[in-house]
Amino acid sequence: MNSPATLRYLSPSSSFRKPNSFGKQLVFNIKLPSNCKFPPNHNCCFKLITANTFFRTEVPVRSNRIRASSNDSQSQSVQRQGSFVEFITSERVKVVAMLALSLALCNADRVVMSVAIVPLSLSHGWRQSFAGVVQSSFLWGYLISPIAGGTLVDYYGGKLVMAWGVALWSMATLLTPWAAEASLWVLLAMRMLLGIAEGVALPCMNSMIARWFPPTERSRAVGLAMAGFQLGSAIGLTFSPILMSQGGLFGPFVIFGLSGFLWVLVWVSATSSTPEHSQQISIHELRYIQNKGQIHTIVEGKSKTSKGIPPFRRLLSKLPTWSIIVANAMHSWGFFVILSWMPIYFKTIYHVDLRQAAWFSAVPWSMMALTGYFAGVLSDLMIQRGISVTLTRKVMQSVGFFGPGFALIGLTTAPSPSIASAWLTLAVGLKAFSHCGFLVNLQEIAPQYSGVLHGISNTAGTLAAIIGTIGAGFFVELVGSFKGFLVLTSVLYFAAAVFWNVFSTGERVKFDDST
Repeated sequence: MNSPATLRYLSPSSSFRKPNSFGKQLVFNIKLPSNCKFPPNHNCCFKLITANTFFRTEVPVRSNRIRASSNDSQSQSVQRQGSFVEFITSERVKVVAMLALSLALCNADRVVMSVAIVPLSLSHGWRQSFAGVVQSSFLWGYLISPIAGGTLVDYYGGKLVMAWGVALWSMATLLTPWAAEASLWVLLAMRMLLGIAEGVALPCMNSMIARWFPPTERSRAVGLAMAGFQLGSAIGLTFSPILMSQGGLFGPFVIFGLSGFLWVLVWVSATSSTPEHSQQISIHELRYIQNKGQIHTIVEGKSKTSKGIPPFRRLLSKLPTWSIIVANAMHSWGFFVILSWMPIYFKTIYHVDLRQAAWFSAVPWSMMALTGYFAGVLSDLMIQRGISVTLTRKVMQSVGFFGPGFALIGLTTAPSPSIASAWLTLAVGLKAFSHCGFLVNLQEIAPQYSGVLHGISNTAGTLAAIIGTIGAGFFVELVGSFKGFLVLTSVLYFAAAVFWNVFSTGERVKFDDST
């Protein structure tokens, strides 16, 4: 019978694809002599005999579609796949670009309240301490979902869980202004729903990157994804005042909410949880990911371990786990304090209007997006040059904690909003190096439990963020200044950096017998 499949002869062990009766793709490996040649338009007949199956098909093969190669063709293909041009045009970068867009929406949806809290406080007569409670209501929901979400990611894969997460948080964003008009309790409930849904975003990102990227590219991939996360802060803080001036309180919530539903449609139709399930990936790229990433080891480990209850006691019995938990907690403390309070900080300390305050607060997040990708490239380069993974992660995390600690101290001495914005930009920009520290380290010490481990550390980070966000409001009321709280945050940054450098590792940690 004639088959529409095409044989691509790439090496002595090559493959071609043929759709089966169910519309899926079957992949057959065929061994051919290296000097094999075909005339134009020649029909070749191949036989495939397995233990219980006989298959025979005629495959039309054109000479201009056959790529004969020497024994080192596969290594040349792998080198080609690692080039910069291939990297930015590959299927795996399309996946990480979609992840970056989802994280941009994730952060934009949450920071809208950082701007909207000012007119809401004025209209309802809320004090700063109560405004902190309203903003922290997002974190109440965010506290619930990371562990459960990480477990679901390990079980069902990142594609499905991320789609449901974005759909739910987009609905919560869309309904927030109506909730604010209804009652305070409805508003708090809607913010909690937003937090519950967004709790799965980072575990999904980590899981997808672990499957789509080899270790030598994961820092760059995380840098690209988290660049979207930080740009979401800049987009939300910059455009929310503009949209509110044109459409009232409803403007930014409606625009960002509808954008999330559009993203879900594209994500479901254009991506796959793993490279093996992708219909768009080339055989070159699939072979490159498998050869460089040892993806089968991870997948097989998942099938044995993630079907049951994760070994929480064993995970928490290792100090490298606690180094990640402490790092995530400090990262979240600093992140949410800066994200939630900087617009009010600029408005209160430097007496600028809301639009200027949002602009001064947005610039640092744009810088964080750039430095995050630079840190990812630098981290991958260090590993490729032979520097150990452990030392690389410690260097990246040290820059990500010591840098912001010193910069926040400088922020307290700034005499003008421009200088304050420069110090804040430096603090947030250096903070991005943490993404190539603890955030990538999750995939290295426990690839088979990266989702649930991310959920555990995210829960600790959320608790820290709640304490920091609410605590900042009460601290300002009691002491009368933001500056003391920024100094306290700097001290905590230094302590977390020391803990990380003592107890972290870049090697895989044995949590169960399957490792």
